[in-house]
Amino acid sequence: MEGPPKARRRPTELSAHGDTRVDDWYWLRERDDPEVIAYLVAENEWTEQTTAHTAPLQEKLFQEIKARIQETDVSAPVAYGGWWYYTRTAEGLQYGVHCRRQMRSGVRAAGALDDTSDEQVLLDENVLAEGHEYFSLGALQLSPDHTLVAYSTDTEGDEVYTLRVRDLTTGTDLAEAIPGTYYGVDWAADNSVLFYTVLDDAKRPYRVYRHRVGTDPSGDVLVYEEDDEAFHVGLGKTRSRAWLVIASQSAVTSESWVVPTADPEAQPRLIAARRQDVEYDIDHHEDRFLIVTNDRAENFKLVEAPVDDPRPDQWRDVIPNREDVRLFGLDAFAGHLVLHERADGLTRLRVMSLSDGQIRTIEQPEPVHTVGPGLNPEFDATTLRFHYTSLVTPDQSIDYDMQTRTRSVVKQQPVLGGYDPGLYATDRRWATAPDGTRVPISLAWRKDRPSGGPGFLYGYGSYEHSIDPRFSSVRLSLLDRGFVYAIAHVRGGGEMGRRWYEDGKLLHKRNTFTDFIASAEYLVDAGLTTPAGLIARGGSAGGLLMGAVANLRPDLFQAIVAEVPFVDALTTILDESLPLTVIEWEEWGNPVASAEVYAYMKSYSPYDNVEAKDYPALLVRGGLNDPRVGFWEPAKWVAKLRALKTDDHTLVLKTDMGAGHGGPSGRYDAWRDEAFVLAFVLDAVGAAA
Repeated sequence: MEGPPKARRRPTELSAHGDTRVDDWYWLRERDDPEVIAYLVAENEWTEQTTAHTAPLQEKLFQEIKARIQETDVSAPVAYGGWWYYTRTAEGLQYGVHCRRQMRSGVRAAGALDDTSDEQVLLDENVLAEGHEYFSLGALQLSPDHTLVAYSTDTEGDEVYTLRVRDLTTGTDLAEAIPGTYYGVDWAADNSVLFYTVLDDAKRPYRVYRHRVGTDPSGDVLVYEEDDEAFHVGLGKTRSRAWLVIASQSAVTSESWVVPTADPEAQPRLIAARRQDVEYDIDHHEDRFLIVTNDRAENFKLVEAPVDDPRPDQWRDVIPNREDVRLFGLDAFAGHLVLHERADGLTRLRVMSLSDGQIRTIEQPEPVHTVGPGLNPEFDATTLRFHYTSLVTPDQSIDYDMQTRTRSVVKQQPVLGGYDPGLYATDRRWATAPDGTRVPISLAWRKDRPSGGPGFLYGYGSYEHSIDPRFSSVRLSLLDRGFVYAIAHVRGGGEMGRRWYEDGKLLHKRNTFTDFIASAEYLVDAGLTTPAGLIARGGSAGGLLMGAVANLRPDLFQAIVAEVPFVDALTTILDESLPLTVIEWEEWGNPVASAEVYAYMKSYSPYDNVEAKDYPALLVRGGLNDPRVGFWEPAKWVAKLRALKTDDHTLVLKTDMGAGHGGPSGRYDAWRDEAFVLAFVLDAVGAAA
């Protein structure tokens, strides 16, 4: 190709609140238009041509990534019902193999991780993926007697799953297959009744059905239907396994119904009717429900209510709201409660003994870290499985004795090639936003890096989702080339409590962008990097962040990687016919109803604010089957940038034509994909050695 593709201008007028926008590339959303597909293919060809000179570097990076990973490996086994459950990977295979073996003579010690004697394979994802370009396992739920497993698969990347049941005695699937399902799947206590969620035309999970194993799914019974388009339905069980929980949630409001697992045909019973801006999640312990809620508690509190009458007027505080601690959830065990919390921007676990009410924090060895619960399927257990990691410490699966308060590392993520954590450092720094707010930044670097070397800044900042500091062996390819790696914990995320989230959404969304810019400025002002060496990266809502900062401060970054970016925010949130739009109004605002929201979103929506000026080098990614961010959003953005930008910096669009929001599904494909991104990054800052 002699030059990049240029998408034709087909002006479309979009009017709202007396304002008219002219969108020259609105037509790119028409997937059935052959010209749209031709344009995406042409952009992919241009990307391949433009990055061809990095092909040797891509291969070198792929080999580096692969060489650090123990390709044949096994997860830390989890005890459940007299079995050890675990997942294996094998060299050369893209996907995991789900296995189990029986505990021997009641011994609960996991034994050697490589012991495959009397192993039974439950599901081999590699077999299920045969013949498919894309494969994702959704649900994987064992029946209570461990003789059946319900599982669901997606072979398009659109997050629409087909549900099946496998007989673990014979290793064969039963006759029924249920298409159009979502992630929520669980069993009743009798091993023959299965509950599952399905999607509406907007790909919103909105119904719960009851299925009796071995019967025609066309006769399945509708258990619950959510008519409000702002709500989506989830499904799960309390840790006691006594109650099935149907949770209907919007962005800021929730409502739960319960069905006794011993009586699956009972009508769902309401816990507490929905009230706007009140959220709650439930667990169960003996004669009470344990409820985590923000009812008159901004950072959430723990209350209890009688099983026989769980209405809000019966709620009694167990742990009150705290201004400096965000309570995210809990796991109820027979003798303990495990609290999932966040304080000072970091995750933590605390254990409450139900015998004496004492609460103790599980202390961690590093000041900047991430900790969270692992799989703990047994209600009567006195051992808690949790995971610990930091930017320099590989993931550890840890068993913690809640009675003796002792811990043992069951497994640490292996990093091959002689990884020495002592060569690297991690720290927490603070930037200052324009309004004076202190913004935390997590950092990692190699101790012998020269000052002012290249920098890599990651951000997200939406949905109260926190980007916590975790180890990645892939990241070593940057650190070993002198990069400082940074995570900007910007407002809109949940790192600093509920207020942190509230101050980065709706009519405060610009704080997300200015926090990220302040973080980048801190890295430069502190001498850690320079604008000529600084890369920014974000995906999905973090891709909106990338588009916004590209418009606001293009001079601050050498290059930007925007993956499945939500860059056409205003047009998408105005269109009620698109999947998930109505659900999103509580996050971004409703520009259909509010002229103020419309004007505010228009002021920052990246696509609407592309200008005739210089931009950093840009690598933009999309997925043709993406159900969350339409493929046309990155495509339109790139088309407009090509038409308006005044520089000759690299601008490439790579669309996965057989995948969705998460990119390639196989692990080797994902490693090659990451090698491609890292090669772009290294090439952009001249650190390609």
